Amino acid sequence: MDFYQEKITTIHDFSTDDGAVVSHLIELSKTRPAALIIPMLYKEIKSPCLAKIREELNKCEFINEVVISLAADSREEYEHVVRFFRELKLDHIVVWCNGPNVTRIVEEMKEKDLDITQFKGKGKDVWIAIGVASLNSYAIALHDADIITYSRDFPAKLLYPILNPKLNFLFNKGFYARINKEKKTMHGRVFRLFVRPFMAALQRDVKYESYVLDYISAFRYTLAGEFALTSDIALHLRFPSDWGLEIGLLAEVYRNSSLKRTCQTDLGFYDHKHKDTGENITEGLCKMVNDIVLTFLRIANETTSVHISQSFIQGLYVKYIRFAQDLIRQHHADAICNNLKYDRHVEERYVEVFSKILLKTGNSYLETPLSIQMPDWKRALSAVPDLRELLRDAALQDLETVK
Repeated sequence: MDFYQEKITTIHDFSTDDGAVVSHLIELSKTRPAALIIPMLYKEIKSPCLAKIREELNKCEFINEVVISLAADSREEYEHVVRFFRELKLDHIVVWCNGPNVTRIVEEMKEKDLDITQFKGKGKDVWIAIGVASLNSYAIALHDADIITYSRDFPAKLLYPILNPKLNFLFNKGFYARINKEKKTMHGRVFRLFVRPFMAALQRDVKYESYVLDYISAFRYTLAGEFALTSDIALHLRFPSDWGLEIGLLAEVYRNSSLKRTCQTDLGFYDHKHKDTGENITEGLCKMVNDIVLTFLRIANETTSVHISQSFIQGLYVKYIRFAQDLIRQHHADAICNNLKYDRHVEERYVEVFSKILLKTGNSYLETPLSIQMPDWKRALSAVPDLRELLRDAALQDLETVK
């Protein structure tokens, strides 16, 4: 625990609140309504995490609406999720993002030269949910559906700096310790062993040119999927559709806001389900690293004058390995002093796997430096002014058929 402030305003958890924040949030939400988005895959319905989240959300009187953006492969799966959330006392709507009604709206968007059918995954589902959630909310919070250590404090801590008019923040990102206290293990491998050392390597090569990279690196947990923002700024952001979502989102917030209106909040200890490494760049952690590399290279290309060449990629590769090895030594010391289990050999193996992906993905980027961002909602509404209402109506049509 500390009270250190850096480039981004940090909201610490000093354990002195005694429920005052939640009480104040209930009052604030009467004039500044808040929505919560939970993107999820159908398979997450089988996890006890989701039942815990539903139970804790029933204590969150300060949330005016919950939008569940669902990817399900059949109507049976969709209806199962709808019935599951009937025990949620808050106003809520399940948006079947790949269901026939929403898909029809998305297909019709192409008539206005607005094609998002090429995008798949969490980014697209979040984009759709933001459209629905922003209709009646001042602020929107978002978190995943697989959080093991969830409590009502999560959405409360995310929303309070946005809803409190005395603070005037537009964007708040969560950070936390990825520690399993029961098993005494340290997690967050992609962040600890790839993102941190890769950012250090990238910043070393672009030197002082990229204020965006400096901004991104100022956040304590770059890959945290928990954040809150005003509905207005949400409509101005271009969301990446893949695992580069969290990093690409920060670059977009930087373009549309300022340091003074950005903060990060301590969410305490955090644990969720853990992904497998994967056999190639289409699976698991390997897929995450691939998408993250592409996002960072796009940002560097857009915001600096650095020439991304084969020699540049090779330089990143060498520096990344060195910085990652230094971090492993530091994490090892931290683990020993906290009586955590820590296998340096396994950590080194992850670095070897991630470094190969960096080299392969970087070289493929040289051949095809394509953008993977979705259009912002302001552009979408310019093309289809009632698009948000159409998507909400499509979701409501789906709900009407569930007994």
